[in-house]
Amino acid sequence: MLLLFAVRMVRTGIERSYGASFQRVLTRNNSMMGSSLTGLVLAVVLQSSAAVALLASGFAAGGYLAFSAGLAIVLGGDLGSALVIQILSFRLDWLVPLLLAVGGWLFVKTERKKPRQIGRILMGVAFILISLRFLREAMDPIRDSAFLPAIADYLVRDYVTAFLVGGALAFVMHSSVAAILMCVTLVQIGALPFSAGLSLVLGANLGSALIPVWLTRGMETRARRIPFANLALRGVWAVLCLFAANLSLRAGVLSADYQGQMLVNAHLAFNASLLILSLPFCGMLQAPFERLLPDAKPVAKADPLARPVSALDPAMAETPALAVSALKRELLRMADLVQMMFSPLLDLYRSGDDKQIKAVQALDQDVNHCLSGIRAYVAALPPEKMDSKSADIARDVLEYAVRLETAGDVVAKRLTVLAVELRETGKQFSPEGWSEVQEMHEKILANLKLATNVIISEDLESARLLNLEKTEIKRAERDSRKRHFRRLQNGMVDSFETSDVHLETLRALREFNSHIAAISTPILYANGQLLETRLIEDLPQREREAEA
Repeated sequence: MLLLFAVRMVRTGIERSYGASFQRVLTRNNSMMGSSLTGLVLAVVLQSSAAVALLASGFAAGGYLAFSAGLAIVLGGDLGSALVIQILSFRLDWLVPLLLAVGGWLFVKTERKKPRQIGRILMGVAFILISLRFLREAMDPIRDSAFLPAIADYLVRDYVTAFLVGGALAFVMHSSVAAILMCVTLVQIGALPFSAGLSLVLGANLGSALIPVWLTRGMETRARRIPFANLALRGVWAVLCLFAANLSLRAGVLSADYQGQMLVNAHLAFNASLLILSLPFCGMLQAPFERLLPDAKPVAKADPLARPVSALDPAMAETPALAVSALKRELLRMADLVQMMFSPLLDLYRSGDDKQIKAVQALDQDVNHCLSGIRAYVAALPPEKMDSKSADIARDVLEYAVRLETAGDVVAKRLTVLAVELRETGKQFSPEGWSEVQEMHEKILANLKLATNVIISEDLESARLLNLEKTEIKRAERDSRKRHFRRLQNGMVDSFETSDVHLETLRALREFNSHIAAISTPILYANGQLLETRLIEDLPQREREAEA
């Protein structure tokens, strides 16, 4: 459990630090080799090939990633996961005190988001190394018992069962890294022979391919094709390697006396060979899997720019619980409209397309209409039938609806106007300035999704995270402004020409995010998680006299 927790801890730290940039990272490469390298790096960073597969599937579902590129990313992610196991299989116990000391200090003593998450990552790696040492120590008495040798002998004789056990182990643990590290540890301490460990590892490779298939079962068909294609490739190759390896062991071509490191090398060779053999065929597999998993029959869709139907049913106003439910549904719809306005912002800054800008500005009218409906609905609620809790929730919904409407105005009346100004002047941001705006946009989009989650769940931890993200956006805006002034001092022409637009964009993005993050305030306040004031209460006497 410590091993599983530690792997998740590292992944959480990476996702919270760089999660908003994953879409740009995954979709920027057009070549198969570039996509596979992207998957490899992401899997090393996230320590999970399943996480890479889920990201690729999600972006494929959104139309941001082609099938062939997505499959190449997943195959590269499998090799990256094998590299992680190669690194962690070395005896690195001497690193544990250093990782705990540095990681613990960063996580406990720093307030900035990225250093704090780096601390989480370092502690997670330390916990992985500790858990592996615990596993080796815990297996010593079992190794000397009569039970494990009997099981080991059976797995050596019946390599198909060993293969299936390895697959089940990886699937149940939901982590191929953890499952294979455990198998490697058992072989290293002599609890399992190499031949049984090899069958288990090949099975774990199949089990790791089943994890994203299971996790994407609720997604649309376009997203599920990539995990199924990966499962087909890995499954066929794993079965072929299983029979080939065991025939080689029985023929004496492979030695049965190999140790755990050779098992890691075999796992790495399996994934490298699978990537090399499969990469040229990624594009060819699209047609067969489109026939195997065809798209659902298209249904008539409403015009996305048409005025939405309100979720506010007057008949529900008499019942507090139903009234609150209706208000929250309307608030969610309002948040979705604001997200639709904000998402294409970078495209507007690049192209300044009149039609697209007018479509975004038209959505602002729908947002205003939602606010008017919520305001009228709250005002019409019968006070004699509303308990205090329901009345407080209704008030909080109205207050956040006002913030969402203001956020929509920031997009429609400020950011789109700046996009038009860029188009009319023909100027462009400097590469550094554009990268800063792009990064802020990605982070705010992630915060929009988090805010939607907070509306639904009212989860305290999510509310805390959203409030912390508000601080991070403020810091990002301040740092970007400082770097912009530094570029002006260095005489960069692009920065001079777009200085006003750049600074106004930063201010608008920060203000937009502040309105979005406001959903966390009532939840944090109700749970005693907010200070009444940020001012220092007890100033020294000399400072008070100076102020007087």
